[in-house]
Amino acid sequence: MAEPKITMKEVDHVARLARLQLSDAEKERMRRELDGILSYIDKLRALRTEGVPPTSHAVPMTNVMREDEPAPSLPQAEMLANAPDRSGEFFRVPRIIVE
Repeated sequence: MAEPKITMKEVDHVARLARLQLSDAEKERMRRELDGILSYIDKLRALRTEGVPPTSHAVPMTNVMREDEPAPSLPQAEMLANAPDRSGEFFRVPRIIVE
């Protein structure tokens, strides 16, 4: 079996940085999972990618949204009719910023 890429000491360090309290079984599980991730990264590094253009998606993407077309707005009186609290022609909302 290959040498582990991450030690228990490193798992303890990462857990401390993340402020996680892990049992010994959880630490071993995390070590195995992180070791698997690092092994997979090594496989990706071994691939020859010269001449391969960078892409944002693995498959071609198309925009499925409709065109933005202007439409009439809701009349102000109708919009404010359902307001739980209003101040004249405006919605009244709770203050969220305190000084």
